[in-house]
Amino acid sequence: MTATLIWTLVVLVAIGLYLSWTAGRLDRLHARIDAARAALDAQLLRRASVAQELATSGVLDPAASIVLYEAAHGARQAEEEQREVAESELSQALRAVFADAQQVEAVREAPGGETAARELTEAVRRVPMARRFHNDAVGGARRLREHRKVRWFRLAGHAPFPMAFEMDDEPPAALVDRAA
Repeated sequence: MTATLIWTLVVLVAIGLYLSWTAGRLDRLHARIDAARAALDAQLLRRASVAQELATSGVLDPAASIVLYEAAHGARQAEEEQREVAESELSQALRAVFADAQQVEAVREAPGGETAARELTEAVRRVPMARRFHNDAVGGARRLREHRKVRWFRLAGHAPFPMAFEMDDEPPAALVDRAA
């Protein structure tokens, strides 16, 4: 009788420790998602700011400046629900404005253009990486949250279900080719 009670307690403690470890792991994944989302937001803001600065610098032709400025402004001012669409529109505007290498060369030849082109190139190259890190963290948390033990014991608590950030983040070919 006593041995059975001891073994039962040992099993219950082991299950409790395992569930506690799983809840801690899930909490760390949610913290990783928050950090990755903050990094993604920073990179998106940087890209929009550099694009907006370039659009107002007078280096681009007026039509390209208007297209780029409106897309960058829309990305910076977008509500959370519309953020993915606005950021995709900025990516499309960047590809439209910098469709050919001649436009990039015109920017580089302007005073201060080399720095602006380098900043824009770095910004458009970092956004896909930041989005990939965020979506990888989201994928890990989602896979763990799909396990029965997490659902049955409600180990995720009241944390919202993590959502991936889906957007068109393909950089303009002329900027990427020049940087490579």
